[in-house]
Amino acid sequence: MADIIVRPAQDDDLPAIADLRWRWVRENGETPAVTREEFAQSLAAWARENRTTHRCVVGVRETTVLGMAWLAVLPRVPTPSVSRRLCGDVQCVYVVPDERDGGLGGRLVDSVLRLAAELRLERVTVHSSPRAIRAYERRGFASSPRLLQVYSAE
Repeated sequence: MADIIVRPAQDDDLPAIADLRWRWVRENGETPAVTREEFAQSLAAWARENRTTHRCVVGVRETTVLGMAWLAVLPRVPTPSVSRRLCGDVQCVYVVPDERDGGLGGRLVDSVLRLAAELRLERVTVHSSPRAIRAYERRGFASSPRLLQVYSAE
């Protein structure tokens, strides 16, 4: 694990990041609506357009990207006493199957939480898979009776 570096993603990482996202979707039994190449181009364009609101960190061994985590940074309505308010959402944490259960996912989440602290985000949320709930709880995430959600109709 010491040979894996967690760092901010770079433009050169975007094809590998797209591949991780593709793999994740396929692992969950979804059928992509576009080709792998089309998705890679689309994700790269999206990441460049949204680089101020969506930050990605990656876990890399030598030149191979083994995992990713995203932090979405969202502005909140100002109050009379606080003009700049931000919150965050951890998104798309994924580690390739051969590297799971070795701590890389936790290191990725720790990295985005450090970034959230640097950005002085009021709170950070995550929508977790059942398998990862305990890992998030170990990092301070807790259920809140005040955080509600509604699913939009598709």
